[in-house]
Amino acid sequence: MKDYEIIVIGGGHAGIEAALASARLGKKTMLLTLSIGNIGKMPCNPSVGGPAKGIVVREIDALGGQMPITADATALQFKMLNSAKGPGVRALRVQSDKTEYGKMMQNVCLHQPNLTVKEGMAVQLCVKDGKAEGILLKDGSHITAEIIILTTGTYMAGVNMISSEVVPGGPDREETTENLSASLRDAGIRTFRLKTGTPPRVLTKSIDFSKTNYEPGTDAFLAFSDTTTSILPFSEQVPCYMTYTTPETHEIILSNLHKSSMYSGVVKGVGPRYCPSIEDKLVRFRDKPRHQLFLEPESRHMDTTYVQGFSTSLPRDVQERMTHTLPGFENCIIKKYAYAIEYDAIDPVQMRPSLENRIIENLFTAGQVNGTSGYEEAAGQGIIAGINAVNKLNGNPPLILSRDEAYIGVLIDDLTTKGTKEPYRLLTSRAEFRLLLRHDNADQRLLQKGYEIGLISSERYDAYCRKMDAIRDLKEQLGSLSVAEKDYPQVSAYLESLGYDPLRSHIAVYDLIKRPNIHLKTVLDACGKDVREDIAEQCEIEIRYEGYIRKARREAAKLNAMDRVRIPQGLNYDLVDNLSIEGRQKLKEYQPETMGQASRISGVNPADIAVLAIYLKQKEGKS
Repeated sequence: MKDYEIIVIGGGHAGIEAALASARLGKKTMLLTLSIGNIGKMPCNPSVGGPAKGIVVREIDALGGQMPITADATALQFKMLNSAKGPGVRALRVQSDKTEYGKMMQNVCLHQPNLTVKEGMAVQLCVKDGKAEGILLKDGSHITAEIIILTTGTYMAGVNMISSEVVPGGPDREETTENLSASLRDAGIRTFRLKTGTPPRVLTKSIDFSKTNYEPGTDAFLAFSDTTTSILPFSEQVPCYMTYTTPETHEIILSNLHKSSMYSGVVKGVGPRYCPSIEDKLVRFRDKPRHQLFLEPESRHMDTTYVQGFSTSLPRDVQERMTHTLPGFENCIIKKYAYAIEYDAIDPVQMRPSLENRIIENLFTAGQVNGTSGYEEAAGQGIIAGINAVNKLNGNPPLILSRDEAYIGVLIDDLTTKGTKEPYRLLTSRAEFRLLLRHDNADQRLLQKGYEIGLISSERYDAYCRKMDAIRDLKEQLGSLSVAEKDYPQVSAYLESLGYDPLRSHIAVYDLIKRPNIHLKTVLDACGKDVREDIAEQCEIEIRYEGYIRKARREAAKLNAMDRVRIPQGLNYDLVDNLSIEGRQKLKEYQPETMGQASRISGVNPADIAVLAIYLKQKEGKS
């Protein structure tokens, strides 16, 4: 008899979602963390959401996760990004109170039925006959479980670096272990080194914000979770600001490049392409006269500002000089110096799409240990790992989200079919079906799945069904509702205010809102029809972009058809004639489960796919 059904190692954003999903689905679960105070910690920027990432948080909400609820409850500012652009790239971002966020996550985990929170350090994964069966702790104790979910973030063999100063540790020089990743390698799992970093934290009252640009939030009711009923009033939200580097900043940094951990040879791992250090930015983009920096408050309980975009591993004295060259920072006081951190990660191509490891059965991995960056990417993987660990115990098929269903599906598919050599960050450009993967329709894409899994309550599902009925009813009404100036002068006046000609003849509202800049809610209000904002917005998007949406769904159907063609596991690709040398090597290494996955592996060309398809068809005919 095992001690637990599921053990989750790590109390970061991935570990929280994995542990809560497992426990809420009725499994006896243990969450192992170095410190209860570390649960929900935000070691980097104090925010949740942003381009693509904000949509991931909405998807976590539709699946029944915790991050969106906590982010809404502890936000200092809400802002809808790209609101002037198309719905496919709009995303919510909140400035978080990192202290309150952590406190709430700790409280949720400590009071979750079926979940035991234990402080301790895992130093070895225990494997028997190719299956994970438990963990060994630093204190010598051995804990067994049916399934292990590894969500260690940046804590495996971590080192903190400031210039030539290298100190073992996870974020903020917390305890780390060489032994855990060594035990993974002993079991046959490939690891590699990655690097990330943080900027200085500056005493807020020492900044002259009059020399910076004011960055307000959005004055509207915005939330990640459909269950959120109230947010911090706009009048009480905390502002952010923006400043820029100067030529003097650049001169100081470039003249001290040899002192940076990255350029002195201290760093061995690969840093993030899309969130580089300031010295890396200056080297890669020498033509840019300045770089923008966002100034983000960390917490109401802390008088510190996070200088987003200014991460570095330069010496402390250089950090002082370069920071003082920023507009508004002439007399600033640095409360915490920037540092880089290097750590072990697992090559993600060793994962199945379920997030179970291909080499060690019953081992699931999620978060930065899989080579990703970002709280949101971690949490998205965490909830999938937790759900699929439970599915495996219950004998159910895994939850695999396709690329047209969720950004989480794009993320996991990219990791398992393409891998990564640097910290992976989700971008809207990575999603070929981003018009289908919108902020507004996350519930339509995933809530049914969350309900069937058991993480969405009947009450919430019923409310969702009522919403969908309302959307269908409104779309039907719009087809028969027509307006003209003589019947609806307010509608005509609204259109004229936008530069349109007066409505001399009747026009169906369904056709009217296909015109640019016309908002359905405003038209319906002018017609005297009271419709919920979210219902009107959903109908407006679906009608205005229906041609593009229809085309995207046709393309997605082709992709999904390939993903339904299974490849027998353990297929001997040496028996498949006429594969390219690289294609054969990649197929043997990645072991794709479907033809769709095979087609997305870098180095596997269309001719390889055609050859493989013929081989499988012939093999099927012989069986």
